[in-house]
Amino acid sequence: MTAPTPHIRIIGDNRVRLWGLTPHQRITRIAGKAGLALAAPEGDGPSLLINSDFAFDPQWIGFMLGHPETVLTVDGVPAMALTADAKAADAMAGGKLPALTVIRSEDHADFYNQALRKREKPFLERLTPAAVPGIERQSYYGAYKGVTDILTKYLWPEIALVLTRLCARIGISPNMVTTVGALGCVLAAVAFWFGHYWLGMAVGFVFMVLDTVDGKLARCTITSSYWGNIFDHGIDLVHPLFWWWAWGEGLSAWGLALSHDDFVFVMGVMVAGYVIQRVIEGIFIRRFKMHIHIWERFDSQFRLITARRNPNMVILFVSLLFGRPDVGLNAVAWWTVISCAIHFVRLAQAEWAYRHGRPITSWLDEPA
Repeated sequence: MTAPTPHIRIIGDNRVRLWGLTPHQRITRIAGKAGLALAAPEGDGPSLLINSDFAFDPQWIGFMLGHPETVLTVDGVPAMALTADAKAADAMAGGKLPALTVIRSEDHADFYNQALRKREKPFLERLTPAAVPGIERQSYYGAYKGVTDILTKYLWPEIALVLTRLCARIGISPNMVTTVGALGCVLAAVAFWFGHYWLGMAVGFVFMVLDTVDGKLARCTITSSYWGNIFDHGIDLVHPLFWWWAWGEGLSAWGLALSHDDFVFVMGVMVAGYVIQRVIEGIFIRRFKMHIHIWERFDSQFRLITARRNPNMVILFVSLLFGRPDVGLNAVAWWTVISCAIHFVRLAQAEWAYRHGRPITSWLDEPA
């Protein structure tokens, strides 16, 4: 017999806002994403009690759903409880521990977030006005992918944090950010086409930062959606090849145009390499139920510099510093070939290991 689905019950009436949301608004959104209702159904049933005096990472919801008849504490104060005992809510409202098995949040500091490809300590903090900046920072960095490119990971996280906070405060939605970024993406391609590489770089930088902001804003404000995800990732998937093509066309404005045969060859290599690399990643996911970039530590480290848009833009930026955008384009083509070859080898190694009885699991699954 399937256990009844618990409903959410919010304890207290804290009004401190996090990412522009009251605890009630935020918990309601989190509940909706988890498929849980706020209103109690007819009859008795389990309740997930949430103390509005605390702000929490949504991962704690999943954790609590696997621990019935328990209360989760922070420094001895009840933050969440999953129980069918009607008296538990009254106890929590009075700041007392319900008569349930106690789980200390301090003893569960290491979670593996498969969606974001990382191990982390999800935040669970007392929500006060003074604590808001720190909690928002934890929430923001908690929404970051653990395995990504070098620019996204190290160059602009703080810039994107400021913009994410600004958007949340004034009510700009993630899809609005994605739309503005898409316009910048097109403008960058036009600038590259006419050889205005520095202008294209500047506009492209704004687009790349906004490409970080929209996802973080969606996760922090609990507003991610299926179509928003399609919109964002669709742009990410398609536009790089248009940028490289436009870059090649813009070389004529610098007197560095490639010959017709060389241009066709370089573009062919870049398109083929880009497609093949994506296909390899897709095969790995289908075959082993995880991303190739989280298999072993090497794969996660190589993801920092593999031939994706951002690392390729670093190559082109350096070539511009030396006044040789043509060399930069050729370097990107070669790096695409090398990256594609490394991905193919890693796929082959994983298949060989699997066929010889070795389970293919992520190194991130291993306890820290």
